[in-house]
Amino acid sequence: MDPSAADGSPGGDPGIRADGSTNLPTSPSVDVLVIGAGPVGLACAIEANRRGLTARVIDKGALVNSIVGYPNRMELFSTPELIEIGGHPFATTRYKPTREEAIDYYRGVARAEALDLRLYERVVGLEGQLDHFTVATDKGGRRGAHRCRRVVVATGFFDIPNRLGLEGESEPRVVHYYKEPYAYTGQRVAVVGGKNSAVKAALDCYRNGAEVTLIHRGGSLTSSVKYWLRPDIENRIKEGSISAYFQSRLTALEEGAVRLETPDGEVRIGNDFVLAMTGYRPDYSFFEKLGIDIEEDRARTPIHDPVSFETPRPGLYLAGTVCGGLATSRWFIENGRHHAQQIAAHIADGRAPDVDLKAQHWKTAE
Repeated sequence: MDPSAADGSPGGDPGIRADGSTNLPTSPSVDVLVIGAGPVGLACAIEANRRGLTARVIDKGALVNSIVGYPNRMELFSTPELIEIGGHPFATTRYKPTREEAIDYYRGVARAEALDLRLYERVVGLEGQLDHFTVATDKGGRRGAHRCRRVVVATGFFDIPNRLGLEGESEPRVVHYYKEPYAYTGQRVAVVGGKNSAVKAALDCYRNGAEVTLIHRGGSLTSSVKYWLRPDIENRIKEGSISAYFQSRLTALEEGAVRLETPDGEVRIGNDFVLAMTGYRPDYSFFEKLGIDIEEDRARTPIHDPVSFETPRPGLYLAGTVCGGLATSRWFIENGRHHAQQIAAHIADGRAPDVDLKAQHWKTAE
């Protein structure tokens, strides 16, 4: 038999595929493979290692990729002790750390724990069953296969924006990931949304010379807007520094303008950029690839045990924000990090500790 038949590689070389690209080196099997290198995913790997299990973390992007995607110099909404993982103190002189401090902290934890990290490697499939899983990956056209006993999905929800559904949304003028205000100086900017990210972007752009219009489908800003941001944005709107349309929605993107549907009828305003701060959602197509079933509820919640976090597919677990489906404010770093202990205990001991997760710290997030 041609030795290429088993792996699709010509000439019997297992490192070369038929399309000419090379395969990734074969990785040793591990007990736990964690998909997602965010704070919760790192916490899962740490807790697994401390239970005597081998763990590996795979992410299609950078380490703590979601935090890397936050606005530059953004101040996190949590105090440092509430987002610590692995018992490592988060040292900062600030009451609330910045994006950059958080990235440094989690990088330091990963280094101190000597975690097995595989970054910029995308998971494309999952085969097998309990104790005999194979996770298929792709890294720049190079295919990989990771064998493991258990799989933990901690992919968060920051990768897929809630889209406006308008023609022209793919144009560069429409931005779903706001980083900093300087590109919008002297520009007409429409900020869509009524939560913290929209309020912060509107204030930043206004203070850096943009002409800002805030557009929100609700009758007022959401109750989750932080107490230090609310009076600032309300005063800017009251004095006319920032225009605002409530109970309104964007209906069309035109050259040099946008159209809105408002309580007083259609409005057309001049526009150069749209910052669509409309939130994000989990990747449901990815759940489907992994064989994760979804509840037929409003939040489209992935089905899992509320204590062990195991899905109906034995050996496959969820951790962090993905547990809430579209209810992205239910789980976040502060309480999602505790899932790691539950999952590691269930894998190592066959059962999760008897704890009341609802008694743990909760807060409202974006």
